[in-house]
Amino acid sequence: MQKNIMPAIIIAALVISSCNNKDSEMTKTAYTWADSIAPPVAEKKAKELIAHGDTRIDNYYWMNDYFKKGPDSTKVVDYLKAENAYYDTMMSGTKTLQENLYTEMKARIKEKDESVPTFKNGYFYYSRVVEGKDYFVYCRKKGNLQAAEEVLLDVNAMAEGHNYFSATGFDVSMDNKLLAYGIDMLSRRQYDIYIKNLETGEIYKDKIPNTEGGPVWANDNLTLFYTSKNAVTLLSEKIKRHKLGTDAATDKTVYEEKDPTNYIGVSKTKSDKFILIGSGATLSSEYRYIDANKPEDAFKIFQPRMKEVLYDVDHANDKFYIRTNLQAKNFKVMTCDEMKTDSASWATLIAHNDKVLIQGFDLFKNYMAISERKDGLTQIHILNTKDNSSHYLSFDEAAYAANIAYIPDYNTDVMRYNYTSLTTPNSVYDYNMVTKEKKLMKQQEVIGRFKPADYETERVMATAKDGTKIPISIVYKKGFKKDGNAPLMLYGYGSYGASMEASFSSVRLSLLDRGFGYAIAHIRGGQEMGRSWYEDGKMNKKINTFTDFIDCAEFLLAGKYTSKEHLYTSGGSAGGLLMGAVVNMRPDLWHGVIAGVPFVDVLTTMSDPSIPLTTNEYDEWGNPANKENYMYMKSYSPYDNVTKQAYPNMLVTTGLHDSQVQYFEPAKWVAKLREMKTDKNKLLLYTNMEAGHGGASGRFKALRDRAREYAFLFALEGITK
Repeated sequence: MQKNIMPAIIIAALVISSCNNKDSEMTKTAYTWADSIAPPVAEKKAKELIAHGDTRIDNYYWMNDYFKKGPDSTKVVDYLKAENAYYDTMMSGTKTLQENLYTEMKARIKEKDESVPTFKNGYFYYSRVVEGKDYFVYCRKKGNLQAAEEVLLDVNAMAEGHNYFSATGFDVSMDNKLLAYGIDMLSRRQYDIYIKNLETGEIYKDKIPNTEGGPVWANDNLTLFYTSKNAVTLLSEKIKRHKLGTDAATDKTVYEEKDPTNYIGVSKTKSDKFILIGSGATLSSEYRYIDANKPEDAFKIFQPRMKEVLYDVDHANDKFYIRTNLQAKNFKVMTCDEMKTDSASWATLIAHNDKVLIQGFDLFKNYMAISERKDGLTQIHILNTKDNSSHYLSFDEAAYAANIAYIPDYNTDVMRYNYTSLTTPNSVYDYNMVTKEKKLMKQQEVIGRFKPADYETERVMATAKDGTKIPISIVYKKGFKKDGNAPLMLYGYGSYGASMEASFSSVRLSLLDRGFGYAIAHIRGGQEMGRSWYEDGKMNKKINTFTDFIDCAEFLLAGKYTSKEHLYTSGGSAGGLLMGAVVNMRPDLWHGVIAGVPFVDVLTTMSDPSIPLTTNEYDEWGNPANKENYMYMKSYSPYDNVTKQAYPNMLVTTGLHDSQVQYFEPAKWVAKLREMKTDKNKLLLYTNMEAGHGGASGRFKALRDRAREYAFLFALEGITK
């Protein structure tokens, strides 16, 4: 879940210490908080929540009313505004620091930049950004890169007058004349689809509301398939077919998902020969397909859903290629004929390996590029589909991420991949699968004095309480001393099988250059060490995620990378759940916590199918209708486990329009923490009243969020510049 006060905080002039880094030598100064200012106190209105004979009292359930348009809607907004005013007052002494951080972060970004072009159907497609602008300009050139530029969409112009704006899901018709795309202006991930004539510039009247935003053209250049959402639950509910020039209200439903636990979507194969409809949840999936040249045909089932079997499909060379965990926990790759797609007709192409997770693949006319993960690190496997010969690309750093970059050109022998590490900016390579030669096409340019050699990385293993070895990736600036005096940020996520890569961030330099270390805990619930890593961190094994993270923190403390007085932690969304759980379990470990759009009221949310995404996630967290699942979720749900104890300093952020983790979860959590906590540490809630789950739109607006978070850390650490 796949948020009237006296002014003036002042900075006191008390010198405490200096940072470890000689290049960024600075004075630490005690920060004086406005502790005489009382925080908002939320009204308590007890509501009984009863299930399985168990009664929970939720004193802040009324905060759901803005979402449900209930009688307390105005009161909810008033409370969030009061929290924002309290936040502004408490952080007012950091305004200059926040502005300096924003300027510093922005200064590292190359403001005028351009992506590496990709070739498709006679055109080179690319995006560029203009100096001083927040959004992309999407362009193409016909035939070669010396041709005249054709602007498809200038999102800067489109976004004018909007507080939030997102354009996504671009698809060009096979005759290269029409562009379909999705627009979200509220940050609820509800996209309206528009169609633009690329020859005349006309925007057609064919507006299609409330979609996932990923339209797919059939090969007739007249028919568009898209995913329609339920307006309340925001679930992807139907696949519809739209005919150019017709009213969207008359669009035909070609598939309706009856099971609310499944996600659905529509796509096209790499070969452009088939349209696919995918339906899947955490444990199982199913596909349907039609010939892209015959959009009026009925979709045929590729292979009926099998219990606890996942598969996905692509097509090349008159064959379907299938990645599946059928009798293969870490997945294998199989093929089948176009006319015989049932699983009995699948033949193994790449066998299962219990030490190697197959994450995905990209198809070309003569080759397949396979994304794999071994020992926690990504690797790229190249297979010649004509003679079955294969080889691997090699990477030298101890901790890195190398991922296949999808390119639409099916006929090429050149695959593209992205490479990055904690000290290497994102680099785009083209790799010739015939000659085995690679070419650096572009590396993220970091403006200023950044030099990779000024920083060091480590990859270490912490031991969990059950003996499992947990990888940790660490980066810091040279001169960092392991004497327990350095500040360190520990980041974690650990859900949905999402692997947290050891990747570069120019924004993170603002931490490292001020003496911070930065560590990523690759805890269970992710998929870094294979499919079992994920399965051992979800459902009724979810506690492993939290205890792994605590054990990683203990490892770093024992190694004197930091101390409890200087250890900070952060996580967002499901990573915010992690934050909520570990501050309940071990509040003594952390000096400060940043919880972004945190999923903290697990039990109540998962008990309400009207809340977006709830039913899709029963296989991730459990279904509270099952008593065993209910009691297990209750045992760790952060909101339900807030108790009378001392909590660390905390900054909690949310967005009023968040569709993934509703604003009321963090708001209620903060209210309950204020009621229960026994300490005098800082507890701040900041709500972006215009944004949703992804935060602010635009490449520069998002930097304001990071500057806000870093200023909170620096205030706690006594760093004023």
